[in-house]
Amino acid sequence: MSIKSTNICQTLPHRWRVPAFGTLGLLAMASTPAFAAGTPAGTDITNQVTVGYSVGSVQQTAATASATVKVDRKVNLTVTRTDTASVIVAPLQQRAVTTFRLDNLSNDTLDFSLSAIQLGNGATSAFGPGTDNFDASIVGVYLDNGNGTYDDGTDVQVTYLDEVAADANRVLFVVANIPDSRATGDIATVRLTATAAVGGAANTQGAVLTQTTGANTAGVDTAFADGAGSGDTANDGQFGVINDYRVSTAALTVNKTSTVVSDPVNTTTNPKIIPGAIVQFCVAVSNAAGGSTASGLTVSAQVSSDMTYVANSIRLNGTVVSGVCQNDGTAGGTFNAGVVSGTLSNLAAGSTLTLVYQAEVK
Repeated sequence: MSIKSTNICQTLPHRWRVPAFGTLGLLAMASTPAFAAGTPAGTDITNQVTVGYSVGSVQQTAATASATVKVDRKVNLTVTRTDTASVIVAPLQQRAVTTFRLDNLSNDTLDFSLSAIQLGNGATSAFGPGTDNFDASIVGVYLDNGNGTYDDGTDVQVTYLDEVAADANRVLFVVANIPDSRATGDIATVRLTATAAVGGAANTQGAVLTQTTGANTAGVDTAFADGAGSGDTANDGQFGVINDYRVSTAALTVNKTSTVVSDPVNTTTNPKIIPGAIVQFCVAVSNAAGGSTASGLTVSAQVSSDMTYVANSIRLNGTVVSGVCQNDGTAGGTFNAGVVSGTLSNLAAGSTLTLVYQAEVK
């Protein structure tokens, strides 16, 4: 910074100039106290010097001089993800949330324009392992209402942050919808980028800041001091960071088997499927390992018109042992209009539950 000063010697009459070994007194300069982000931009700092002297034994009026400088704007910001792992989502999930925090490390109140994008396939996961292999549909960026948790219908969608004071921070949420037909382990990587803009006008987005080129001026100049984020470089007035949506879903398979229980001729010894035979059907629902628990499972099985449902034969939540369906469930379910139906318990990944019923061959 350039400092305009006054030559003290030039202000003294020639006969009163301070001798080489005269008595000198210096007053330390005073300035505005510094904050964590530094002295606020636009602050005038005045440096004053006082020279006391005597002529012979007579103390003379002290000579003074001062110089005033204006503090320039240092732009610095960071954006961090506050999620400690990929956000786990399910296919067709609506308004899934990733969480970020912006810190204004500048010495000025600034606005920040915001941009949230879905990265292209092959982008490295924020947390690993794996890479981006599908696109989430970004709904928008939302500003936290102060409780640190996304509140749908309460937190406001924003395209910029307004009047963020020096040393202040804001919590932001990127909200997205997850498409169908995604498998466990699929990843969608998103990036939130904030760009510094001029502050000072409430409820109005300021112009994006640019660095002052050339020599220091008498006004408030701008210097970028930010680090390199994702998708940006150091000292560019912006900062980006990535976060992930990682799919965890239930992968269900259904297998239906039948066993002849008895017939009118052979009873239970090597029974055959002849009129009057009782056949037990087993619907086994399996959830692959490594995914999520499946809930709200409803099973419906059509009873052929060539058969008659055996009353009170439905068993729910049975097991399969060594590939063989066990008749160990609990009574329940319904039979109506030729359809057996029942609800199974929550099905954890790597588990199997069954619905069993019997019907008689006509």
